[in-house]
Amino acid sequence: MADMPSVEEFQAEAKRFLDANTELRDKDEKPFVWGEGDDDVSLFEEIDRTVEIELLAEAKAWRAKRFDAGFGWITGPSAFGGRELTSAHDRAYQSLEAKYVTPGGGFFGIGLGMVAPTILAHATEPVKEAYLAKMYRGDIVGCQLFSEPGAGSDLASLQTKAERDGDEWIVTGQKVWTSGAHYSDIGEIICRTDSDLPKHKGLTGFVVDMHAPGVEIRPLRQMTGGASFNEVFFNEVRVPDDHRLGDVNQGWTVALTTLMNERASIGAGTGGGMGLASVTRLAELCRHFDVIDDPIVRQKMMDVYINFQVSRYTNQRAMDRIKRGQLPGPEMSIAKLSLTNNLWRTANFVADVLGPRITADTGEWGTYAWGGLLLGVPGMKVAGGTDEVMKNIVGERVLGLPKEPGIDSTSPFRDLKVGTQTS
Repeated sequence: MADMPSVEEFQAEAKRFLDANTELRDKDEKPFVWGEGDDDVSLFEEIDRTVEIELLAEAKAWRAKRFDAGFGWITGPSAFGGRELTSAHDRAYQSLEAKYVTPGGGFFGIGLGMVAPTILAHATEPVKEAYLAKMYRGDIVGCQLFSEPGAGSDLASLQTKAERDGDEWIVTGQKVWTSGAHYSDIGEIICRTDSDLPKHKGLTGFVVDMHAPGVEIRPLRQMTGGASFNEVFFNEVRVPDDHRLGDVNQGWTVALTTLMNERASIGAGTGGGMGLASVTRLAELCRHFDVIDDPIVRQKMMDVYINFQVSRYTNQRAMDRIKRGQLPGPEMSIAKLSLTNNLWRTANFVADVLGPRITADTGEWGTYAWGGLLLGVPGMKVAGGTDEVMKNIVGERVLGLPKEPGIDSTSPFRDLKVGTQTS
């Protein structure tokens, strides 16, 4: 592009926009001191849904302001409101905005990280024109409708069906574990469109209106106390054929596009997952409870730290490949698996140090709040593909190991033999 600004020129433009519309964060970054500030260590804090809607309105207003100023989709095509600039320009803006006080963008993570890239890659032109600019402007929010009660990690076994009726499809079935469905406007759904084909080949993807007649959303209460997940029921919901993603019965390819972007978002979006569980905070926790000199505790704490750093560097290599224009690959399963392992390692370490304080609220600062992490990690081990499935993907597609043996479903279990049976 002949008139593409340099990264430095673009940063100057972005700084003028940010200075005019928000304020810098406190430059005086104070060191962490045990007992000072809010006890907000929970990495899985659930927000009340009433408060959530208020925060969503603030986040939408900020995204609209960003988009209108030319910073909403920096690398995107101009036909859909993008600037068609480079990943370097995008990184420069994100780095700069992090220094300013702005509303959180978590509401848009699934829509922009998973659904929008799939629409761009597989949707019809009318769908791209109808949704992409609005998604990046924050006018609408997207969710992902893949998992079902009987088809979670084995996505190809899903049973939600879509039957053709002229220029429309009639969708009937149930989805589960849908994050953000209660505030989403559209959803990417994968349905079974041909039951006679092998399970991977009879699927088709669609973009569905989450406000359409026949869509029912129910919250799923988790052991964290929150309900960020939902189950969604579709009772003869009509979807126009031009809202189809890709060709009929080619939905597995569409799903893979989304899943790879999903694992990229989950695994790398946290910078390795360290977050509030920084080594400084963990060290101060140990110091406060007088176990900082215990060699076993010190070894476990450094094990947590080292694994987060290895994950961060591995993720950076993978993200650099994506920024060079390459599609996310099976290495993103490593990122997702590393994240959940690191969070689980952290939760167990903190539980060892705190003992009963992590489950009994004594009112003591910096203790019971960690319970959100301990209770939330099992959900992370399922979200975006279970740990077991991630290990299979890494083993087969990264390490080149043989495919896991299947089960002969035509033989009764009692007739299956392993090895040689002797009397």
